Amino acid sequence: MNNKIVFQGEMGAYSHIACVKKYPNMQAIPVQTFEDAFLQVKENKVKYAMIPIDNSLAGRVADIHYLLPTSGLYIIDEFFLPIEHQLIGVHGATEKTIKNIMSHRHALGQCRNVIRKLKLNQVVGADTAGSAKIISETKDVSTAVLASELAAEIYDLKILRRNVEDEDHNTTRFIILSSEPDDAEPNKQPTITSIVFRVRNVPAALYKAMGGFATNSVNLTKLESYIIGGSFSAAQFYVDIEGHPHEKNVQLALEELDFFSNELKILGVYNASEMRKKLKINDNFLK
Repeated sequence: MNNKIVFQGEMGAYSHIACVKKYPNMQAIPVQTFEDAFLQVKENKVKYAMIPIDNSLAGRVADIHYLLPTSGLYIIDEFFLPIEHQLIGVHGATEKTIKNIMSHRHALGQCRNVIRKLKLNQVVGADTAGSAKIISETKDVSTAVLASELAAEIYDLKILRRNVEDEDHNTTRFIILSSEPDDAEPNKQPTITSIVFRVRNVPAALYKAMGGFATNSVNLTKLESYIIGGSFSAAQFYVDIEGHPHEKNVQLALEELDFFSNELKILGVYNASEMRKKLKINDNFLK
């Protein structure tokens, strides 16, 4: 049986941590790009892919919404990971020796307070764990990184200061992708249905398409638009709704959406994470 799960990034990345926490008995496999991760699943080289889709501070993860609709993959679950950034340096480095700070641009933006306090020059890296890997090889005591505790362990680095993120509610939402659908059972527990669609080119099409959710009391937890095909006139929409397509009110809402859409595709029907209650998703997260 295939017991592997793929993630984008280096070992010690937050996606790696998500794999370990969600599926502790699976082997986590790193790849360089999201396209590589999708392909690994599509070719059945791994069972799942752990893909970040949104962050509570930084917003949506670039490229994922473009890759999902044509990937041929299915969302079978979700996972929320609180992000805790550590200020990490090589052995011998201290807060007095470091002059530069390297990490993914989102991590740098999420730790402005400590960067300002220590008066560090920012260096944008490809990702957090990749930055940790670089300084482990260069042994540069003048450069620290923002990365996970796991990255510090893997690359034999030391933590100079813990949990340096500006906000303690910094959380990333991941989706788990499979080559086969595995829809949640209806009427068992709260369910999320993820959809992509394009509206017909008629006046107020989006308003009318969304109206079906309102009149049938279906709650949207997420609605995003993005341009496709290089044309400003062609927009695609990504929606997460609370509910299962087998529920009558969801059926009616989807029928109305379909009527005003050129294309409609359900990407997955999966159980809502318990973390949604703790994070108050509908009020505060990913809006």
